[in-house]
Amino acid sequence: MKRLRIERWGSQLHPQSTFSSRPRCICPSLQSRVLQPHNRRAQSTAPQIPAEATEFSDVLTQTSPEEPKMIPLETLPSPHPHVALRSAKLSALRSRLSLPPRLPLQSLARTLVHESADSDPNFNNTSLSILGSNILGYYTTEHLIANYPRLPTSVLFAAQYAYVGPKALTTIAHEWGIESAAEPGGEVDPGLLQFKRLRAGEWATPSQPSFRNKWNQSLTGKIVHGDEFGSYKSDLSERSRNRELPGVPLEDAASTFVRALVGATYLHCGPQTTKRFYANHFLSRHLDMSTLFDFRTPTRDLSRLCAREGFEAPIARLISETGRKSRHPVFVVGVFSGKDKLGEGAGSSLNEARVRAAAAALKSWYLYRPVEVTVPSSVEGVDPNSPEGAKWIPNHIDCGEVIV
Repeated sequence: MKRLRIERWGSQLHPQSTFSSRPRCICPSLQSRVLQPHNRRAQSTAPQIPAEATEFSDVLTQTSPEEPKMIPLETLPSPHPHVALRSAKLSALRSRLSLPPRLPLQSLARTLVHESADSDPNFNNTSLSILGSNILGYYTTEHLIANYPRLPTSVLFAAQYAYVGPKALTTIAHEWGIESAAEPGGEVDPGLLQFKRLRAGEWATPSQPSFRNKWNQSLTGKIVHGDEFGSYKSDLSERSRNRELPGVPLEDAASTFVRALVGATYLHCGPQTTKRFYANHFLSRHLDMSTLFDFRTPTRDLSRLCAREGFEAPIARLISETGRKSRHPVFVVGVFSGKDKLGEGAGSSLNEARVRAAAAALKSWYLYRPVEVTVPSSVEGVDPNSPEGAKWIPNHIDCGEVIV
C-alpha cells in the first residue's frame, strides 16, 4: 500500500503567482520561483524595497520598468510580507518556540493573519489552518487509539477536544506569548495576531438548533455528521463564516493561528520536525484520562463486560467499614470476579461504595495501555525494505466498548 504524500497536497497552499491582486510575496522560495527569466510579468510586478528604506510607512513597488510607485502600507489589509523580515516580534516568536530557520518569517507572519482581517486566501491563514487542523487531529487520534485501545468513543472525543480543542489551542497561544492587534492593517507589526474583533452588542446568543441537530444526537450521528470532536459547529461560528457578523471572537482567531502554525511547519520543515513540535507543545500537557468517564449504570456495564469476556459474574464484597452507626460512616467495597478483584471503592453507604467499585473496575479495563506502542506516523519517510522499516510493531485492537 502506498503512503499518502501530504506534502504534495500542501504545495497548492503556496500558489506560484500571487502578484496579480497585490504586489506582495509569501516567502523567499516562492519569490525565487516567481522571478524566473521566463516569467516577465511576475518580474515586472515584483515588490522591491530599497536598501536605504528604514520606515514601515511605504513600500517601493515596480509596476513597470519605467514607473516605480510607492504604495502606503495603510492601504493594505494586512502587513507586507517584506516587513516580516524586520519584525523583532516574529524573530522572538520563532526563537521562543524553537522553530527551525527553514520556516521563513514571511510564512510565520501569514499564520497570524485571520480571514476576517484579510479576505485574500493567498495572504491569510485559512488554507494553512485547514492543513494544520487535519494534522493535529491525525496525530492526536493515533496517539490516543494506540496508547488507549479500549477507550469508548465518547471519551475519545472528549480527550481529543482536551488536547487540540479551541479552548486548549487558545490557552497554548497565550502561553506562547501571542499578542493581538487592536485593529488589523498594513501598518501593524506582523508579529501581532490580526483579526476583526466583535464589538459590544454583536455577541448574539446562538439561535435554536436546527431540525437536523434535534433528532441526530446519537453517537453514530456524531461520528458521521460531527467534526473531529464529535460535535456540531456552533451557530455563532457559522454566522461568522457567512459574514453575518463583521468580526470573530479571540478564541477563534487564536485557535486558527495555532493550527496554521502547525500546517506551515509541516510544509516547510517536514513531518519529523512537526511531530517533535507536536510532542513538545501538545503531548507534554498532562491530561487525567480517568476524569473523562461518566458512567450512568456502572454495575450493569460491568456485568455485560464480564459476560462478553467470559469472566465470572462480578460480586460485591465488603472489605472494611468504620462508623456504621455514626453520622459519617465509611464503607470500602470490592468487586470480585471469582478470586480476582476487579475494583475497589469507598462511600458513605454500601450502595455508593458498590457503584464506585464498579466504576473503578470499568476504568481499569478501559484505561489499559500496551507496553510497546508504535503509531502509524512513525513509519513516515522510512523505507519498508530497510532495517529501520522493520521496527513496526502491530498494535492491540480491542473489541470495543460495552453496548448496554
